Amino acid sequence: MNHMGIPTTAQPTLHLEKRFRLAAAIVATAAVLVSAPYASAATDRTSPRPVVTDVKTLATFDFAAGEVPENLTVNPDGSLTISMAGSFAGKPPTLVRVDPSGRSKVIAAGQLGDTFAGITRGRDGTVYFNVKSSDTSRSGIWKLPLDGTPRRIAALPTDGLPNGLALDPAGRTLYAADSFKGTVWAVPASGGTASAWLTGPAFTPDPSVPAPYRLGANGLRFHKGAVWVTNYSKGTLLRIPVTVTGAPGRIHTVTSNLTGADDFNFLNDRSDVVFAAQYGLTPPKIAVIHPAGTTETVLTALDGLASPTATAVRGNRIYITNAGITEQPHDAKVQRGTINLTASNCGPAS
Repeated sequence: MNHMGIPTTAQPTLHLEKRFRLAAAIVATAAVLVSAPYASAATDRTSPRPVVTDVKTLATFDFAAGEVPENLTVNPDGSLTISMAGSFAGKPPTLVRVDPSGRSKVIAAGQLGDTFAGITRGRDGTVYFNVKSSDTSRSGIWKLPLDGTPRRIAALPTDGLPNGLALDPAGRTLYAADSFKGTVWAVPASGGTASAWLTGPAFTPDPSVPAPYRLGANGLRFHKGAVWVTNYSKGTLLRIPVTVTGAPGRIHTVTSNLTGADDFNFLNDRSDVVFAAQYGLTPPKIAVIHPAGTTETVLTALDGLASPTATAVRGNRIYITNAGITEQPHDAKVQRGTINLTASNCGPAS
């Protein structure tokens, strides 16, 4: 299998064998990044005081060039690593590093027709990311180590949609949500065969929801000894403890009021307060989910949201990727805001 070369003085490219038709690329990515709002009866309350303030655009992106933000992670130096879906605009996907001042740089590029989705970071700086591809040699979980040479560490089915991705604190196991197959995959971080860690109705799409909104397991995080997963079309946030043997424990439903929930993140490693991105099946919003399962809307389109796909939190800062899918003109960007810990009753930031 060929893989990416990352030259230090030129934009990287992914040297792989096959290219796919543009139509297939658009269909595949439309399933990841929903193309238009769909009415939902779900409601929640709006916070009486601003929970997130000082929301500003950190960086803007060129949607037509394939810069369609899907997911992100915060690096120790305050920079962001963002996965760009690419193929929705008929362009190759990329990984982009955005520094604290908003300057961006491509650190890896994929093949036309493929989609980069979930992304996570190991303590050693290795970046792991999901690749949706029709090519059996590319579909799966990839890693980009510090030496800049990406390689696939596990294959995943080409008819699936690997979406959210997380690494356990020990750095041994990766968990990936599959939005088409209603499955959470487990993969050794060192590389190996993917196993279906958990599957079932809790992770499958709602069959009554029209395509392309018919997505199941979507966002995924590992937090306090459990795998947490959103189900996009069923509007749930689920918590699944990982037992001492590594097997899944009983599924706990944290809330059923998150219709159109994409990816999410926690206030910090000690808190169960969640900041989730929602769009497509609901107007664009960022919701806070409290440990008891109550939800409140803290940001909307009035705050500049444009098809938000993921959140990341560092201290009292929140970062939001906006794909700009449903907006005309498209408004692809990443935003940065300040979390008002007192107003949100979130407790201290780490």
